[in-house]
Amino acid sequence: MPEPRIEITEAEIARVVARFYARIRAHPGLGPVFAKHVEDWPAHEALVTDFWASAILGRPGYRGSPLKAHQEARDVRPGMFSPWLALFDMTLREELPPETAQAWSTLAHRIGRTLRAGVTERETFEGGVPKLR
Repeated sequence: MPEPRIEITEAEIARVVARFYARIRAHPGLGPVFAKHVEDWPAHEALVTDFWASAILGRPGYRGSPLKAHQEARDVRPGMFSPWLALFDMTLREELPPETAQAWSTLAHRIGRTLRAGVTERETFEGGVPKLR
């Protein structure tokens, strides 16, 4: 198993994920969008915990494509990633030591840029021309 990118336990990852999604559900802009796509919150949180355990700890087992999921969710817009990341950063700062929170935030922002780019690409034609329908 590779060395973890960040010194953190899987239990801490699960705690951050649960607290973060409690905030998402309460957010007036993001909550309704997530509610359309997440039928089983405990299963979704377990999947996201597996994703982060894979990304941070190198733990095998995550099966999924966050980029594909976000691109296929037609109501996920590029502008949603800034408030999403702000809520995630707030949760990290409250739940983890500063250096751990900052390291995870850096990774989350890198992944967020990739997801935002994928959603933006879905919304434009070649050459950056916006799709208006």
